[in-house]
Amino acid sequence: MVKWLIVPPTSSRRGLTVGLLTCVTAVAFEGMAVVTAMPAAAADLGDLHLYAWAFTAVMIAQLVSIVVAGRLADAVGPVKPLLAGLVVFAVGVVVAALAPTMLVLVVGRFIQGLGGGAIALTLMVVTAVAYDPAERARVMTWYSACWMLPSFIGPAIAAWLSENLSWHWVFWAVLPFVAAGAALMAPGLAHLSSRPTPTPDAAGSAAPVPTHAAVLVAGGIALLQVAGQRLEPLSLVWLAGGVVVLAVWFGRLMPQGFALAASGLSAVALVRLLVSGAFFGAQSFLPLQLSSSGVPLQVAGLAITVGSVGWMIGSWLQARPWLRLSRDQIIIAGAACVALGIGVLALGAWGGSDATATAVLVAAVTGMTLAGVGMGLQSSSTALATMQLSPESQIGRNTSSLQVGETTGNALFAGAAGTLFAALNPTSPDAVTFGSLLTLLAVGAGVGALVALRIGRVQNMSLRP
Repeated sequence: MVKWLIVPPTSSRRGLTVGLLTCVTAVAFEGMAVVTAMPAAAADLGDLHLYAWAFTAVMIAQLVSIVVAGRLADAVGPVKPLLAGLVVFAVGVVVAALAPTMLVLVVGRFIQGLGGGAIALTLMVVTAVAYDPAERARVMTWYSACWMLPSFIGPAIAAWLSENLSWHWVFWAVLPFVAAGAALMAPGLAHLSSRPTPTPDAAGSAAPVPTHAAVLVAGGIALLQVAGQRLEPLSLVWLAGGVVVLAVWFGRLMPQGFALAASGLSAVALVRLLVSGAFFGAQSFLPLQLSSSGVPLQVAGLAITVGSVGWMIGSWLQARPWLRLSRDQIIIAGAACVALGIGVLALGAWGGSDATATAVLVAAVTGMTLAGVGMGLQSSSTALATMQLSPESQIGRNTSSLQVGETTGNALFAGAAGTLFAALNPTSPDAVTFGSLLTLLAVGAGVGALVALRIGRVQNMSLRP
């Protein structure tokens, strides 16, 4: 097998690192800022029935582009699909910024998802081939910091732009960072593109992820989204169709030999799906739960912020050479921490009207801090474990599977929580509604912690010898 070259410690390597971090920040800012700007866009454009699709369109597009980018990364290396992803993402930003209607905005968001999925996948592959194993843990910490930074500044900047200029400028503001990141990465990417593409040997060969399977699974998730938003008899048809599609085709997107009861890479991917899906489902409904308990919306955002702080702390911890845990043990600890944190959120929600707004907020801050630390531990560590457990020629494929699993988990858990909310909210007290859905999510994360026990021993390459 041809070994992938490592970028030497020169200015091109420093530029590659800074450029990668700049691109991560740009994509993360766009995602976080749009959440704040979307109400202004909806008020301007109308068609509120398309509001939710402005978010789910990104997720569905990412699922397909992650698979395509993974195949390309294994076939021709990560550089070309990374550059293509940056271009497609920028095109989507322009379409959204110029959108005259909500439908065009949804199309722009879909295009952004296509580019963003390719960027997210190829950044991980570049990390795997440009940095040695000990460095990867530190780079993952920096990535987490770049993902979390927009949680602090993104909403405030987006609100200011929307109120003083226009929501369109929230999209325009992303483009300079994309261009700067690409320029900074150029010398390092040129060095990477000059190395031979690894040729799989008999032990490392694997069938590529079928693109049609990704398209079908994305369609299945869309059917589940429709079923969850429209509680009517016909929704059972959409629900059945989505479940059948996922049951038949989802396994084709996972690492070779994937099985729900398997160890190794199968367990790593399943942990990522369950734990990440539970966390983002809880995060999506937490502001609504807090506001229904009398917590001002501006203050409710504090819980999201501390979750981001916890995530950064967890990501920092997993890279410490003095943390004497194997990589699989870090994943177990992270998954358990997320389950515990969401459990605290559920307890706060069940308190409902019997608790003061301050008590509910304290439970939310405590729960999100614990869950955030857990996400920082497991998210970075599942990515690193996937790199270590994958043959060199399959890094792109298996990283694709990991991110596809996360995207699928986010959609499934958010859809399940949304369906439960839609079913209970009209007639049940808020304590029952939010307590039930957060309990469901806590159980999902808990199952993820149990699955993590099956991963098997994975060495922590950041440990001091």
